[in-house]
Amino acid sequence: MLNKPDDSIVNDPNGGLPRLLEIMRRLRDPKTGCPWDIEQDFNSIAPYTIEEAYEVVDAIERQDWADLEGELGDLLLQTVYHTQMGEEAGLFSFDSVANAISDKMVARHPHVFGGENRDKSAEQQTADWEKIKAAERAGKAQGGVLDGVAVGLPALLRAVKLQKRAARVGFDWPSTDQVLDKIIEEAQELTEARDTLTQTEIEEEFGDLLFVIANLARHLKIDPEDALRKANTKFTRRFNAVEAELARQGKHPDQATLEEMDAIWDRVKMDEKA
Repeated sequence: MLNKPDDSIVNDPNGGLPRLLEIMRRLRDPKTGCPWDIEQDFNSIAPYTIEEAYEVVDAIERQDWADLEGELGDLLLQTVYHTQMGEEAGLFSFDSVANAISDKMVARHPHVFGGENRDKSAEQQTADWEKIKAAERAGKAQGGVLDGVAVGLPALLRAVKLQKRAARVGFDWPSTDQVLDKIIEEAQELTEARDTLTQTEIEEEFGDLLFVIANLARHLKIDPEDALRKANTKFTRRFNAVEAELARQGKHPDQATLEEMDAIWDRVKMDEKA
């Protein structure tokens, strides 16, 4: 007769991280675990990891601190999930992952944990950080300037990171004026492509325009992902207001003309700026 697993840690409301690690181990147990959890692998879980990270950002932007607590827990679960699978495959464990990031943080902050002078500007600290990271990449045989920029990053974020790397070796426009000129050039090429080229070629030209816009964001010290998220939030807020006004008039948006909706949109903008 099989011994019943010890559920004391699983049912301990104050069990903290050891409790979560044990829960995940039990979920992945090939004999007694959850069939869905057992079937998962790194690739199948990765999309959930990205999704949970975005939900953390969403809670922060909404300043919903109770929701943030829950979303951080969901994100932590993703780390625990991946480390459990890593341990099963003999690749790494939660402890080895925690130790690796601890080692990295200590190595990258010699002005806190070592003998370096802490009295330096944020710009100097950033420059020192990049030097340390470059040395780490060299140790991993990542000799190319663009080596190590993760392919799975959101496209706008990856564009900025690629451009930052190239800028370190001088491959960059010196001013925003030249970037703006390039945006005009790319927009003209896209306009021409729309009328004369294939859909694949139009997509390529559109990608070129987005890439240069990401470069402008970098020159202006703007996070393009963050800027676009805020633009999405603003659009949602204003369109919801348009819908609400139409509802007061007894209409649904598909019953209104574009001119009617534009007029309400303009009033909503004016009210926000008043």
